[in-house]
Formats: sequence, C-alpha cells, structure tokens
Amino acid sequence: MLTVDNHPLLDLVAFTSTWAAPLGDLPAPDWLQALLKPGAAAPLQSDDAVRGAVRDLLRHGGYKPTGRGKPASEYLVRASGDGTLGTINAAVDACNAVSLHSGLPISVVDLDKAQAPFRVSIAIQGDHYVFNASGQTIDLEGLLCLFDAQGPCANAVKDAQRTKTDATTRRTLTLLWGTKELKGHTERAFTWYRELLERLGATVERVR
Repeated sequence: MLTVDNHPLLDLVAFTSTWAAPLGDLPAPDWLQALLKPGAAAPLQSDDAVRGAVRDLLRHGGYKPTGRGKPASEYLVRASGDGTLGTINAAVDACNAVSLHSGLPISVVDLDKAQAPFRVSIAIQGDHYVFNASGQTIDLEGLLCLFDAQGPCANAVKDAQRTKTDATTRRTLTLLWGTKELKGHTERAFTWYRELLERLGATVERVR
C-alpha cells in the first residue's frame, strides 16, 4: 500500500484508522479536547532537541523549515499557548494532541479522497499543492511528502486541501514524520496515539 524511498533520517510510522461513524457524527470528547491545552498531562514531551531533530529531517532534501514553512508541530505549540488551538473533529484533534506533546509532525489523509498507490519521497522542483480552502499553495521542492496517484498530498508542514478530512470521512491514513535522531520516540508516539484512537472507537491497522 505504501512505498518509502530510502532516507537516512526518516523514521516513518504509518497506519490506517476506520471510524465507527462519519467524523461529523463523532465530536471530540472533553478528555481529548483537554489534551490540546497547555500543561495537559501526557506521556510524551517535546523540547528543543526534538524540534531541532525534526527540522534536520526536513532540511535533508534541501527544504528550509522556517517561518511559514516550519513543521506543523511547532505551529501547534504556539496555537495551544495562545488559546487558538480549537477542536475540529475526533481524528484531527487526536492528531493534534499527539503532535503537540510528542513534537512530531503528523499528517492525516482521507483515504476515500486519495488514490493508491501511495509513496513517500522528496518533492522535486515544480511540485506544489493547495493547502487550505482559500486556495493558498505551498512550494514543496526538497520536502518529504506523501504522494498518491494524483501527486503530492501531505507532508510535515501542511497537508493538501484535496485529501483533508471532513464531516463525511470514515477512513484515514496517518503518517508520523519521525526521525532516527530520536531513537524510539516515533514508536512511543504511535503507541499513545493508538490508545487514544481505540478509546475513540476507531480500528487501527499499521501499514508496514
């Protein structure tokens, strides 16, 4: 289902989730929303070493992970701190909670909007996509991305609008953009992530 190009730093964990109902019918419970707030108790914690290692991962292909192009996990820290990290749906909230506390960027793709085959590779010159409903685009050159049959659709900075979850989503593909510089960290993040999703009633299957 997923092929991954050789990369000296990437420690990727990918899995699918099948939800008991469309995400529009599955609001995030209070305990999950509480994890989005500063100081929430969590089994993982990000720090400067994690942030530096994630940026090193993204720099490897020539991408510059700074400013508006910084890893999504760094945006979550700021949004949580200033109180603007609100609830979206159970799938995205669980993603944001794990990303916030682990410091790892995470992508969530609606499997029924994407088209197999899937691969993870470094984007080349000219690769880009729209990442929000306003039609803004991101230049992907040098950045590790998930590609489907139509082209790039997700990465550690901003996921493509065309494959984002919505109220009708029933199946998701999730990628934890981990790095080998943080030995065991990606696996620990996945273990906690899986516990959260199963508590929400989702069925999780790891992609090998």
